[in-house]
Amino acid sequence: MLRVGLVGFSGRMGQLIATQIEKERDLSLSCIFSRNPSKIEGVEATNDWEVFLNQCDCLIDFSNPSLTPSLLQALLKNPKPAIIGTTGLESEAKSLLSQASNLAPIVYATNTSQGIALLNQLVFLLSEKLPQADIEISEIHHNKKKDAPSGTAMTLAEFCAKGRGVELESVRVSGRDGNIGERKSGEIGVMSFRGGDIVGRHTVGFYCEGEYLELTHNATNRNTFALGAIKALKWVVEQKSGLYSMLDVLKF
Repeated sequence: MLRVGLVGFSGRMGQLIATQIEKERDLSLSCIFSRNPSKIEGVEATNDWEVFLNQCDCLIDFSNPSLTPSLLQALLKNPKPAIIGTTGLESEAKSLLSQASNLAPIVYATNTSQGIALLNQLVFLLSEKLPQADIEISEIHHNKKKDAPSGTAMTLAEFCAKGRGVELESVRVSGRDGNIGERKSGEIGVMSFRGGDIVGRHTVGFYCEGEYLELTHNATNRNTFALGAIKALKWVVEQKSGLYSMLDVLKF
């Protein structure tokens, strides 16, 4: 039985993942990392990375971008297969992620749903085949979400940019206000909305002269992300060292 460590247990996704682990016959929740640990029956809770990593065979991180870098630094000393689902990572954390994946298999996924993995592939293809199209991405989430644009929207934008053969940050626009002039050719717009309890909605539009395509993914239940994370975990423990995505897990 695989001993699973969980970072981000107190969050909504952490709670769902913990519940799902309990349902799996070949997994057990062995340790939780918390900055302010409290006793949980049958589960080690600690704020010490060394203790945490020694208590698990693999781990899932759905925490926040201020915590994940320290986890990745700890993984450099004690490598473990991992699922990193935290969004909003800065360049330093992404560098640590790359370094840690040289020592152990890691899946980095800003979204663990099957539908989004497929959508990433579709927008890459459309960006490549419709070079004349104006690309606009919109995302809406619940009013408690802290980062914007969402990690999922940024990943979609990255696939669009790859399809065009350009660097995303050279063409991304994430806000328009005032008399800014006409839309520049080649821009990729990424816009965010927040409200209510919406789990997640992402739309990628390809706007041409006389026609347009819009692809939308709606998440109606957060458990789809928990199930995806568990699927990714079972897959990654069988892999060699490297940095993987949900496309690899789902073999799309």
